[in-house]
This record gives sequence, C-alpha cells and structure tokens, in this order.
Amino acid sequence: MRIPGVGLARGLALTMRQLTRRSVTAHYPDALPELPPRSRGVIALIEENCTSCMLCARECPAWCIYIDSHKDVIPATTEGGKDKTRNVLDRFAIDFSICMYCSICIEVCPFDALHWSSEFEYAELDIRELTHEKDRLREWMWTVPAPVALDPNAEPAKEIGVAQKAAEKAAEKAAERPAPEDRP
Repeated sequence: MRIPGVGLARGLALTMRQLTRRSVTAHYPDALPELPPRSRGVIALIEENCTSCMLCARECPAWCIYIDSHKDVIPATTEGGKDKTRNVLDRFAIDFSICMYCSICIEVCPFDALHWSSEFEYAELDIRELTHEKDRLREWMWTVPAPVALDPNAEPAKEIGVAQKAAEKAAEKAAERPAPEDRP
C-alpha cells in the first residue's frame, strides 16, 4: 500500500539538498573550458594535400562541402614523353550551418587534407557567413592539436614491421651482390 505524498516529499528533499550545495557556474567568456583532446570543433584544411578527388563531398551526408577545381596540363619532362594532368583546387568550402559534425569527410580523405580543430568559437550573426572558404579553413589549421603520442608498451604497427622486413631483405640482397669494382 502506497502512502500518498511520498513522491512529493522525496522531490522536496532532493530540492533542499541541492539548495544547500554551492553552485558551479562556468564563467565562459572569461574562463575558457578545458576541452577533451579529441573534441570536435571546426574542420581545418591543408590545401596543399587536397587533390580535388571529391571523396569528402560525395560521402558527406549533409552535402555541405563544395569543391571546384580545374585540370592543369604539366608538359612532359622528357622528349617524346606524355603530358600529365593534375587537378588544381579553385574552391573548397564547408557550410557549417548544415554540417552534422559526423567526421565522415575527415575519415574518408586519403591524403589527410582535413583535420578536426578544437576551436569552437566561430559563431556569426548572419547564417550565410557560416560557409567557410579554403582560406578561412586554412587558418583553423593552426589550432589543430598534435596527435596523441603512441603508447610505448603497445605493439608496433604492422606496416612498420613489414617495412623493416623489406628493408632487411633489401640489405641482405645488396650485401650478397658483388661491388661494382669487383665485377669482371
């Protein structure tokens, strides 16, 4: 059998306990919060690494990345060689008013052109100014934290082990071959 008013008494007791505690207020503009090292703020761009492959724009679920590029012809360096073409980035923009901060664009980028910055103070009075062009995205690169140091007790990456084995095999083959002056 339930006693009427027990829930109300528990609620009032909880309120009284909270009233006696000291309040913790974050004085935001004066004291900046301590963010976790992997916090997501704004996306930064290393323009030199971007090859205009459009992977980030295609994979973005919000379609908030805009890329324009053109092809540049590089003349052949040898006689009879073939001219090469490469993409030149004209425009790279991210509309943060519709960005979901899902990190798909950063994970998909094969050339490490996009990174998370921990900068979170980029509010604007006009929503149209939340579209950041490549020059502004480049400025955010200075606020990208350094990668976390590797655990000294962790196993080495498989890629490093494979590369070391390949280097050892190449050194063995080089040692087996006679020196050029020893050859007939």
